[in-house]
Amino acid sequence: MAGHSKWNNIKRRKESQDAKKAKIFTKLSKEIYAAVRSGGTDPAVNLRLRMALAKARAENIPSDNIDRTIKKAAGSTDNIQYEEMTYEGYGPGGAAVMVKALTDNKNRTAAEIRHAFSRNGGNLGENGCVAFLFTRKGQLIMERSTDINVDDIMLDAIEAGAEDVEADEHAFYIQTAPENFEEVKMELEKQGCHFVNAEVTMIPETKAELADEQAEQMVHLVEKLEDNDDVQHVYHNFEISDSQLNQFT
Repeated sequence: MAGHSKWNNIKRRKESQDAKKAKIFTKLSKEIYAAVRSGGTDPAVNLRLRMALAKARAENIPSDNIDRTIKKAAGSTDNIQYEEMTYEGYGPGGAAVMVKALTDNKNRTAAEIRHAFSRNGGNLGENGCVAFLFTRKGQLIMERSTDINVDDIMLDAIEAGAEDVEADEHAFYIQTAPENFEEVKMELEKQGCHFVNAEVTMIPETKAELADEQAEQMVHLVEKLEDNDDVQHVYHNFEISDSQLNQFT
């Protein structure tokens, strides 16, 4: 899972902070809206809303913005209906790509995603063509530092209910069953753990290592997809090497 940490480094280096924040606000506001419309305004019983609110607060979205979005969704008369869509395909070199979107115009979104694939060395496939290569898991990512005891972190995570813990020179990667994600996160936070990323996500079962030219195309493909306001998540199995990271950033 080292690729996740490296991929975040790419995004941090290449995106301007203002543009990045605006995109995040748009996507999370849309997610909050859709969560309220599908499950109500009470985060105690609406898990999707609870997770969306946690992400919004982690990104420092103002409470007033969040409250306005919830109230608008709860009493909406504007006939906006966001549909959840999943697109699957292959990037350069056959890397697997799965895209989750919330859209009020399926034709527009499908055309834009197809265009992103075709212009960046990939192709959009049929539903199910790569889904079997991913497993839904909770994932908590914690950066490594010299004052962290590896054995203690791994033991604490397993005792809290985590399924697996991996580590590399950059970070710890803690995996949970989706239904245990919140419980494990809260327990570890009580013990002083701080996470740079925490979400229920899709974990690839296999990794794709690409030659430099294909890797550069893959970086451009994922960036183009993530830049689309309708796209909420992009999952892939591309494993970028340290040399490629330095080359493309």
